[in-house]
Amino acid sequence: MRARLALLAGFCLAAPLVPGGAGAEPEAYRISGLPPGEPLSIRAEPDAASEQVGEIRTRALVFGCTNDTPSRTTWCRVKAGRAVGWARRRYLAPD
Repeated sequence: MRARLALLAGFCLAAPLVPGGAGAEPEAYRISGLPPGEPLSIRAEPDAASEQVGEIRTRALVFGCTNDTPSRTTWCRVKAGRAVGWARRRYLAPD
């Protein structure tokens, strides 16, 4: 339960980083650019070294993207199943 609350709090705090903020309508995206069957990691923060909190196997909801990250690469705020976090934009395509 605490982990869920912490994840939800992190999502709320990160909303200002995403264009459109918390009110943005989510859009369906699919994995693109990875070998077939390879999942895309969902990270706690927009950083490849951040803790993995889930995976995208086929599709996810995207709430917005930003390149205002430590690596200057574009990351998107995503939800796949019960996992909410960040995924690299280069591996996501509009569904």
